[in-house]
Amino acid sequence: MSLMNTISGIRGTIGGAPKDNLTPIDIVKFTAAFGTIIKEENPDNNKIMIGRDGRISGAMVSQLAANTLVAMGFEVVDLGFSTTPTVEMAVKLAKAAGGIILTASHNAKEWNALKLLGNTGEFISADACKRIEEIAKEEAVEFSNVMHLGKIKTDETFIQQHIDAILNHPLVDIEAIQKAGFKVVVDGVNSTGSIFVPQLLASLGVETVHVINEEVNGLFAHNPEPLEENLSELIATVQKKQFDLGIAVDPDVDRLVLVNEDGTMFGEEYTLVAVADYYLTHKKGNTVSNLSSTRALRDITEKHGQQYFYSAVGEVHVVEKMKEQGAVIGGEGNGGVIDPELHYGRDALVGIALFLSHLAHFGKTMSQLRGTYPSYFMSKNKINLSKDMDNAAIFSAIQEQYKNYPMITIDGLKIEFEKDWVHLRASNTEPIIRIYAESDAQNKADNIAEKLIQDIKALI
Repeated sequence: MSLMNTISGIRGTIGGAPKDNLTPIDIVKFTAAFGTIIKEENPDNNKIMIGRDGRISGAMVSQLAANTLVAMGFEVVDLGFSTTPTVEMAVKLAKAAGGIILTASHNAKEWNALKLLGNTGEFISADACKRIEEIAKEEAVEFSNVMHLGKIKTDETFIQQHIDAILNHPLVDIEAIQKAGFKVVVDGVNSTGSIFVPQLLASLGVETVHVINEEVNGLFAHNPEPLEENLSELIATVQKKQFDLGIAVDPDVDRLVLVNEDGTMFGEEYTLVAVADYYLTHKKGNTVSNLSSTRALRDITEKHGQQYFYSAVGEVHVVEKMKEQGAVIGGEGNGGVIDPELHYGRDALVGIALFLSHLAHFGKTMSQLRGTYPSYFMSKNKINLSKDMDNAAIFSAIQEQYKNYPMITIDGLKIEFEKDWVHLRASNTEPIIRIYAESDAQNKADNIAEKLIQDIKALI
């Protein structure tokens, strides 16, 4: 498997040969390259925060990364088991120069990654990622002499500080949640969500919490991406034991997916929609999501008399647009909620607290709440290309073919047909084009996607 360097981190499979996988040699090289740019940007700050999800390789990767930074003179604060949003907040709270989150998000157990944060607690830029790759390739790093080595300090208090910040959020209504008496099932997918989601729920006053896939061993009981086809046990548990809702998170707890009381899916695209609806009821402002997210967020935002804005795909781009437009809430349609009241990063924990506040105020069932939102259906597809295919030429030809329709070209090509749309986007890591379509009926969305697939095949 090829080692990948993207905005979402240095990602690869554990084991095998260097440069093709995430081996100890690669971990040290990329960590040292990251430390080099952190030193340049923060000459008077040598503190770096590190946390990890529950992966099998987590302790090994963490120790390699931490000791590499020690060899460069950094003070490393090891959070141990943590979540992506917790490490992001920890960088801000500790006024650190940067942070590393050791997680491959929704990838299988064979994978791990170094997700890299700057001193704002946000992911580093695309330019910084390229520079890190160059430094690692050239091995243009310098380590400290024996008298100036750094040190590692363990501090596991930041998850509680994260939870305390959520409890103090002006829109989190603990009293309403307690009165609602919710019965909740949590699928922790054998990672840190098994620890910290129940801890948050207890702090919110939820007394009945049942956790499945609870042991944090990295042996994920199912494909760890929180999609309906992977959540059969959660769905069955909600139905069989008559819980009010089910909560699923990915291994690093930045994506939130919900199951209704009747075992139907609330819809990963609708996590952000529901939280935004609650937010805008109490605090007016703009919203942002990426081009591949549901139109329902735009509908809800305009219903509240506010403005919706789109961004290129990727958390970094959503955050940039949120800052540019002063958005009060935003995120991605994969269950990623970004609330700048806390920090600029996807955060399933604050998403849970805001959603439960919303549901408690609504006073009815989850499925009834879902019924208050416009229903759109999405079709997600991809088409494989040969490595020598010219993506730009394909997109240009499609653009000419559909020139009479509104288009957005900031990230691939999005074509709008009244309330339907299709988004074509070339992968940064594979020779494929992703094709997402949305309509008010599943068969219509499938047909739109299939039409574009056939158009591309005709060009090929």
